[in-house]
Amino acid sequence: MPKSDIVIGFDPGLAITGYGIIQDKTVLEYGVLRTPAKHSLSERLVLLNEQLQNLLSRYTISRAGCEKLFFARNVTTAFDVGQARGIILLNIALHNIPLLEVTPLQVKHCMTGYGKADKQQIQYMVQATFGLSELPKPDDAADALAIALTTQQYVSLA
Repeated sequence: MPKSDIVIGFDPGLAITGYGIIQDKTVLEYGVLRTPAKHSLSERLVLLNEQLQNLLSRYTISRAGCEKLFFARNVTTAFDVGQARGIILLNIALHNIPLLEVTPLQVKHCMTGYGKADKQQIQYMVQATFGLSELPKPDDAADALAIALTTQQYVSLA
């Protein structure tokens, strides 16, 4: 992947979806997309879709990374997050952006060299890697930046 490529990472969620956009080792933008719990599931998915369309239209993105889901306990949460993840994957496909799906273990290993790192360790490594003046918050946004960097690293190794 050429150094000028822009990579976006997503930490999917129905209430909060983290995103991070990077170019080389520079953060272009990061944050979260939110959907209010008072709305129905279908309304929340439409709102997430609209926010994603707006976000993806602002950049010429070369590659996207999205976290694979792993839930051992709460099946209801897994279904909701899975539906939000589907909206993310649909938007990535509609924009013809190549996708790399990464596991939490891969992201943690890429960022810290340790597959069982905690959220705070990821935040610190994201801050240090990108030279940010403060910890990226919330942790969904920090995770998304870590996913973007992991995507960039994996693609550059290919």
